[in-house]
Amino acid sequence: MLVRDTFATAFVKNLIVVLVWLILSYINGTLVATFFRHQAFYEDPRYILFIHMVINDAIQLTVTVTLFVLSYIFYKLNVSFCCFFILVAVFTTRNTPVNLASMAIERYIAICEPLRHSHICTARKTYVVIGLIWFICVAPDITDLFVTLATESLSFFHQSVFCLRQNVFKDPILAYKRQAFDIIYFSFVFLTLVFTYLRILFAARALSTEKVSAQRARNTILLHGAQLAMCMLSYISPSVEIVLHLIFPGRILEIRFANYLIVYILPRFLSPIIYGVRDKKFRKYLRMYFLSNRCRVKLSKVAQDKNI
Repeated sequence: MLVRDTFATAFVKNLIVVLVWLILSYINGTLVATFFRHQAFYEDPRYILFIHMVINDAIQLTVTVTLFVLSYIFYKLNVSFCCFFILVAVFTTRNTPVNLASMAIERYIAICEPLRHSHICTARKTYVVIGLIWFICVAPDITDLFVTLATESLSFFHQSVFCLRQNVFKDPILAYKRQAFDIIYFSFVFLTLVFTYLRILFAARALSTEKVSAQRARNTILLHGAQLAMCMLSYISPSVEIVLHLIFPGRILEIRFANYLIVYILPRFLSPIIYGVRDKKFRKYLRMYFLSNRCRVKLSKVAQDKNI
């Protein structure tokens, strides 16, 4: 049986999602503009990895919000169109935890191997790491497309379906493959965060001069862990939905909406908090960005008044 929201409910849900997307897009746009306006960030691998994650999250959020709104407007979408958007969403979703692991490793080297940090963590090597992140996140899931192209007829890609991953990539073996790669990826990231956190913790106890920076790095990795935990929700959310649907059988639409906000929207608020607010260096340049914009607005108003 097809379950649909009333017009008023659908309007409110879409309004909330779009407003949140606009706010986050403004925040992310401000962070990206601050990064590219100041060369002090260009050679720092920490901020290169950070801005990569911000751009990645912005793409992921834009794609998921677009699919959310389109699912209410059209309900069913063309398979080819849906396939493209799902793959982009999957790639960017998988990128985030691997990027978090890379950032944690960079902090570990900075605190535990300070003399080798400038040699190991260069801007050029950081861009190579970003390329590897995309390769290892794209390669396993792009095979879903190849399997579907091999097993489905050409007419399938001209049909319209409700845009869910399981409706497009229907081969049962793909579900098992996804589960296996999910376990591998998140086990790797989880173990990386635990290892770097413990090493930085021991380094902070051993060093008397770098305790403050080590403590900040340790807190940052803890926040990475919180962000990872929320990212992991996207992999257990289908099971949670089923359980909640059994408990609240008449609330499936509300469950899906709450799940969407918690799994896909909430984790994207953490990146600006970790670096845009907590990091002193970035906060300094962020403040300069806002002040320069304010001055520019005042100067334009003065110029307009003179013209009048």
